[in-house]
Amino acid sequence: MSVVVPVERVASRRRVLHRVAAHPTGRIGLLFVGGVLLVALLAPVLAPFGAEEITGTPALQGPSGGHWLGTDELGRDVLSRIIWGSQTSLQVSVLATLLALVVALPLGLVAGYFRGALDTVVMRLTDTSLAFPFIVLAVGLAAIFGPSRGNAALAIGISQVPLLIRVTRGEALAIREEDYITASVADGAGSGRIIARHVLPNVINTVIVQATVLMPFAIITESMLSFLGLGVQPPTPSWGVMLTAAQAYTTQAPLLAVFPGVAIFIAALGFNLLGNGVRDALDPRGRR
Repeated sequence: MSVVVPVERVASRRRVLHRVAAHPTGRIGLLFVGGVLLVALLAPVLAPFGAEEITGTPALQGPSGGHWLGTDELGRDVLSRIIWGSQTSLQVSVLATLLALVVALPLGLVAGYFRGALDTVVMRLTDTSLAFPFIVLAVGLAAIFGPSRGNAALAIGISQVPLLIRVTRGEALAIREEDYITASVADGAGSGRIIARHVLPNVINTVIVQATVLMPFAIITESMLSFLGLGVQPPTPSWGVMLTAAQAYTTQAPLLAVFPGVAIFIAALGFNLLGNGVRDALDPRGRR
C-alpha cells in the first residue's frame, strides 16, 4: 500500500517571499525589518562613535552636525548608542523567540499527536501559565532570574512558550485526523516518522507566523525590562536602558527619550507588519 503525500499547503520559500514582498503591509514590514537588521549587523561601520565612547562634546547637547541626534547625559553620541542598541535589543528578542520555538514546538507536536495523559499534563501547565499576562510573567521571571541580558532573553522566551504550545498543539490535533495520516499508520509508519515527515512540515508554517507576530512583543518587553532595571544593564547600550537614563532629563533634553522610543516603535511595527504579510502569504486561501 502506497502512501499518498498531500499536496504542499504553501509554495516554495522563494514564492512565499515574493508574496510577502507583493503584500502591501508585508512590503513595508520587510523594509522596516530589513533596515533594522542591516543597522544592527553593520553597527561597527555605521556608528560614528563607540557604544560607550565619551566624545568630549558637552552633555545633553541637541542635534548638530557633529552629533545628528545630540549627546546624552555623559556626552556620548545618541545616534551611535541607538545603532549599537539595535544589536542588543534584537539579540535578546531573537534569542527569546528561538528559545520559545525550541521548547514549544516538540511539546505541542507530541501533546497534539499522542493526546492522552501527556496532553493533559502539558495543557494544564500551559493553561496555568496563560492565566498570567505575558508581560507580568516576563517581569516576574526576570526578577527571579536576576538582571542580565541572558536572563532577560530567558524570561521572555519562557513567557512565549505557552502560546506557541497551544498553537502547535491545535495544528497537530487537526493534522492527525487527516486521511494521509491514517494511510501512513496503516502502511506501518512509526509515530516518529509520521510526525517528522507529515505533521511537522504542515505545522511549521503556522508556528513561524506566530513567532513573527511575537517578535514585536519580545522587542517591547526587552525594552521594558531594561527600563525597569531587570534586563540589559548599563553601560551596555539598549533602547530600554537609554529610556531609563533619559527620564531624569525630560525637561532639559526631551529628545533624549524620543529617539530610542522611535527606534522601538519602528522595529516593533516592522515585525508586526511583516507577520501580517507572512500570515497572508502562507494562507492557501490567499493564493492568487
